[in-house]
Amino acid sequence: MQNKVNIKINGKDYQVDAGITLLEACKQAGIKIPTLCYLKDVNELGACRVCVVEVKGARNLVASCVYPVSDNLEVWTNTERVIKSRKTTLELILSNHNQECTSCVRSGSCELQKLAYEYGCDGHKYEGEKQQFLEDVTDYLVRDNSKCILCRRCISTCEKRQAVAVIGANERGFKTNIGCTFNKSLNDVPCVNCGQCIVSCPTGALRERDNIDDVLKQVFDKEKFVVVAPAPSVRVALGEEFGMPIGTNVEGKMIAALRKIGFDRVFDVNFAADLTIMEEGTEFINRLTNGGVLPMITSCSPGWINYIEQYYPEFLPNLSTCKSPQQMYGATVKRYYAKKFNIPLDKLVVVSVMPCVAKKTELKRPYQSAADGYQDVDYSITTRELARMIKRMGIDFLNLADEKPDSILGEGSTAGLIFGATGGVMEAALRTVKEVVEKKPLEKIDFECVRGTQGIKRAVVEVNGVDVKVCVASGIANAKVIMEELKSGKADYHFIEIMCCPGGCVNGGGQPIQPASVQNSVDIRALRASAMYSADERAVLRKSHENPEIIQLYKEFYQEPNSHLAHECLHTHYIARKK
Repeated sequence: MQNKVNIKINGKDYQVDAGITLLEACKQAGIKIPTLCYLKDVNELGACRVCVVEVKGARNLVASCVYPVSDNLEVWTNTERVIKSRKTTLELILSNHNQECTSCVRSGSCELQKLAYEYGCDGHKYEGEKQQFLEDVTDYLVRDNSKCILCRRCISTCEKRQAVAVIGANERGFKTNIGCTFNKSLNDVPCVNCGQCIVSCPTGALRERDNIDDVLKQVFDKEKFVVVAPAPSVRVALGEEFGMPIGTNVEGKMIAALRKIGFDRVFDVNFAADLTIMEEGTEFINRLTNGGVLPMITSCSPGWINYIEQYYPEFLPNLSTCKSPQQMYGATVKRYYAKKFNIPLDKLVVVSVMPCVAKKTELKRPYQSAADGYQDVDYSITTRELARMIKRMGIDFLNLADEKPDSILGEGSTAGLIFGATGGVMEAALRTVKEVVEKKPLEKIDFECVRGTQGIKRAVVEVNGVDVKVCVASGIANAKVIMEELKSGKADYHFIEIMCCPGGCVNGGGQPIQPASVQNSVDIRALRASAMYSADERAVLRKSHENPEIIQLYKEFYQEPNSHLAHECLHTHYIARKK
């Protein structure tokens, strides 16, 4: 049983858990304290001083996010002194902040903007010199330090959640800035392109590279045939950008919105996820039965691929040779769909909507061109970009009637749908591999042993008399644990699923950004994943190999999984590239 202590907050007595901070104690008491630098279990520094409170007996105000509770502690959270201090701190932050809020991508969702409004701040009270920075622009991310408040949430996220640690604080005093060692660009360090730093940022200092104008230019061009497909996890997050509860499944409205934008065809990457299972599952069976390299490791997550190529290149032979679902979708459109409907490749534009910023760099990877001279996917936009595009086009998203995607590349099983949650790829693969190998229907279709938001999950699944040892990891910090197990020879897995982002694609770097107050108190990953599993539970089509459009595709084009043509279009190679 948790020990309790008695404390007094704003004149009222409370019992709270021993060993917690004042910030957590106030939360238990239903009292809100503002924060900027604080991110639970990631960034607990007391650096920004926005969360200060007054403690009896203490000479100075204390940062509640790091101050421990003790028995009979007396604290005030809303005195004149406290309010004045917070306001002054915010105004000093604003004095060195680029306040072009009307054109900032985070306007309306910026945590600094919200607090400045709540505390009635004067953004120009403290005029003086402002730092001048050049933007760091990459294919996937833009860093604008003129909007940085030095909260260090991005640094801690990169180091603790992702174990990459390619960014930190440079210089000292007024010149302090966040960036890479020796002020290198992110292009020149072993960044994995995950975008988790963007999700942790409270302001617009970090944002994805915007491709909205590029895509709309193609849509408005009457000579172009533009197709689009959203990833599985986009539909359970997009609604948040329109005020809907976290985890609302807006698949039908999303499809309708994409049509109203003007795309010529609206497909679904769920279909390509099923295609991935056919190729990857067959590859695993072949490795398991013919003495191939084991454990086989999934290759769906481009951030993970970036990581293993740079940090563990000796294990590249363990990777599945399958392209990601995004790339399989593009390859199939350009090799199969274009030929079937006589669409010239120079007029065909393929767009994806992804929960991920690393997908923007995946487009230009080597060996991603099934049609000679044409990359598989032309543009990849994030869930956030799609939301902005819908708003820009004047579409009343909340009142859209549900629609379904176009046929041939639009039908997906819910095995493909659950790809978006950590463990989903593994479960989808097990459903197909076990049934195909045993040549009989599954007695139980759900593999709960690989579900859940835990960073690492291990299980043993019996397949035709063989105990198949599987492992699931999400977040690079957890992936590193598994890779070190492999490196030391301690692991004897057969099949490993790794997703770059903690919790999988539902928590990708391109998903809607919730403020720290929500991130600290709500399991966003679980809510989004739950919407996928709920849809899976209700569905009729729950196995990739039973998808009629997949069956038709192999009959008409690829012939069979892992065929010569399938390898030519749907498989890839990797490059060791330690920096």
